[in-house]
Amino acid sequence: MFTTIITFILVFSVLVIFHEFGHYYFAKKAGILVREFAIGFGPKIFSYRKNETTFTIRILPIGGYVRMAGYEEETEIKPGMSVGILLDEKDEITTINTYKKKQLLDVVPIQVSAIDLEKDLYIEGYLAGSDTQLVRYTVNRDALLIEEDGTEVQIAPLDVQFQAASLPQRMMTNFAGPMNNIILAVITFTIMAFLQGGVVSDENKLGAVVEGKPAYEAGLLQGDKISAIDNKEMTSWKEVVEVIQKNPNQPLNFKIQSKDGSEKEVEVIPEVSKANDGSEIGMIGVQAPVDTSFTAKLLFGFTYTWAVVIQILTALGSIFTKGFSIDMFGGPVAIYATTEAVVKTGFIGVLNWMGVLSINLGIINLLPVPALDGGKLLLNAVEGIRGKPLSQEKEGIITLIGVGLLVLLMVLVTWNDIQTYFLK
Repeated sequence: MFTTIITFILVFSVLVIFHEFGHYYFAKKAGILVREFAIGFGPKIFSYRKNETTFTIRILPIGGYVRMAGYEEETEIKPGMSVGILLDEKDEITTINTYKKKQLLDVVPIQVSAIDLEKDLYIEGYLAGSDTQLVRYTVNRDALLIEEDGTEVQIAPLDVQFQAASLPQRMMTNFAGPMNNIILAVITFTIMAFLQGGVVSDENKLGAVVEGKPAYEAGLLQGDKISAIDNKEMTSWKEVVEVIQKNPNQPLNFKIQSKDGSEKEVEVIPEVSKANDGSEIGMIGVQAPVDTSFTAKLLFGFTYTWAVVIQILTALGSIFTKGFSIDMFGGPVAIYATTEAVVKTGFIGVLNWMGVLSINLGIINLLPVPALDGGKLLLNAVEGIRGKPLSQEKEGIITLIGVGLLVLLMVLVTWNDIQTYFLK
């Protein structure tokens, strides 16, 4: 169980880091201020600040987020609030503290009467102990804001906010998270191919031959090419398997081309075996051929990723043909339960599982649902068509509806997963 928990956290963290790093990287390239890069949700347990971004780890390891300036609610400092400020030698504010549990040296307490941290960059108010001495300080554009939970972030002037970037830059920033998930899958599957020493090929050749089985008894060798079975030409491994499985306990005439170029014909009688559905199929005791070339290993990441993408899109498309079912989706509970089974298959199995999950995360995030990356891209497209963005009020309402639907779906999916994996 301990191994499963650690694997679950590590796999989920890698997926989140790659996804959010896509948003982070392209936001930075577009000149958008990234205020926080968070792994997990809830109360923070660790933070590290580098340049203008605060990196945090939060207590619930079930996701993460990148806080871009202008893309989320700012910490609201209202007139009448008391905050602590730190001043530099020019009497410019370098730090604004709203965290009651943190006391700073040389802090100047001030009761705010007016504030602007986006355009004019100032704080106006009354110093502690005085109801008549009104002061006004300029806020440095790189000033820190210590939020009410103790997180230190940089203030966000308008020129570094999300909306200040061009439409193509914003679209690329939104698209970059899912894109990185696909890239991660390609990298993961490529590593998997090299660790395995090769990839399964669809050539009409024999892989490893199992001793004592019909193929071994007939004198077949690994690398032999099956050019025909019962005078029917074979061009792929899939065709070879289909013929063998359809003829349990029936003699088959194999036309073989050996690795040295010589040809021969042998009779092979597939033994009877049980399929998963209980039906009888033929087996001769050979494995699929494996391509060990460098090119095959390198290309496997791309070809296998594409195959998984097609499978997922087909499954999503079935919603329109077969109807919606909550069983089509799985949340963190399902991922944890599946991880428990995958761990038993070893490191290669975990790598495969991480790649598949990464593709799932990328595709799901591209669905045109408000609050997901696909929903944001849809709003970007609407802006491009209209020539102007939706009002913040309308976009906020759309996003709120999307968040509500996602939360409802997550609750239903989680309960369904609990029933499926733990209450049966």
